[in-house]
Amino acid sequence: MTDSEPVSARRVVGGVDTHKDLHVAAVVDERDRILESRSFPTTRQGYRQMLAWMRSFGHLERVGVEATGSYGAGLLRHLQAAGVEVLEVTMPDRSDRRRRGKNDDLPSGRGGAEAAAHAAFAGKRAVTPKTRDGMIEALRVLKACRKTAVTARRVALQMIHNTVVAAPEELRDALRRMTRMRLIRTLAAWRPDLTDYRNTLSAYRIALKSLARRYLELHDEIADLDDMITAIVDELAPELVARGGIGHGSAAQLLLTAGDNPERLTSEASFAALCGVSPIPASSGKVTRHRLNRGGDRAANSALHIIAIVRFRSDQRTQAYVARRMAEGHSKLEAIRCLKRYMVSLVGEFQIPR
Repeated sequence: MTDSEPVSARRVVGGVDTHKDLHVAAVVDERDRILESRSFPTTRQGYRQMLAWMRSFGHLERVGVEATGSYGAGLLRHLQAAGVEVLEVTMPDRSDRRRRGKNDDLPSGRGGAEAAAHAAFAGKRAVTPKTRDGMIEALRVLKACRKTAVTARRVALQMIHNTVVAAPEELRDALRRMTRMRLIRTLAAWRPDLTDYRNTLSAYRIALKSLARRYLELHDEIADLDDMITAIVDELAPELVARGGIGHGSAAQLLLTAGDNPERLTSEASFAALCGVSPIPASSGKVTRHRLNRGGDRAANSALHIIAIVRFRSDQRTQAYVARRMAEGHSKLEAIRCLKRYMVSLVGEFQIPR
């Protein structure tokens, strides 16, 4: 296309460098030349203005967006609702970035947006992002909330034990031999004098009661979240949890890894690579072997590992398979790696479109 041709006939590609309050956008033409860069607020009005601005340069083919799971989540939903193809632009290779440097010329920050536009144009460092408007997104939010609640409950329990250890003898001797839940409920039932907080003994009683009530509240919160997560998993993948050794927690994580749009995963092998269980050649000399994959989604890898261990301990066929692999000269870790790869094939039956 020549410069004299109308703008409506031009094909353009956008790129967005996302931030908390402002998104920086850039547009390139069909020859990968930067046309313009501009900043927009991270509001619905800002998203509309950005899309209209990009389309003013010509036919918008696609947009590369950084951080679609955090700062760019709102923009992702807006663009997808408008029918625009969105690619998630990943970080550049570290060695390449170290060699070239970072060209984010503040305050405009055009470098990241222009790099995202170039990446979306070339299809490099760009993948199809997960959609964030379905039940999987609801599952992700609930699981993230549960994770922090479990961490807070563990911290509360540790503080209770540490406080009991350092408490005056008249408290410590009565509490140190109690089981966990008996200790928690005993402390929560105390009625210390809240006006006597200057006294050391009363301060310990107040602190222990507060920690115990915090633990029980978190315990109930986790139980409620577990019921919600279980209900979503049962609705989305009842056949998956019906498989032996696959619990609702592991199934939920594998659903999260696949996302609301598992069609972006082109094959079972791509899902295995995403979960970090694809075999990596590690042969040397006369030895032919494959090693463990240290990449991929480690949470999904952990879920598959739990499933493999549970099946290894409870399923005779799995035990026979691992024994056969070890008899062939493989280590136990290599046998488990093969088992995890097999688990992906089972999961893929319900998640990966055929």
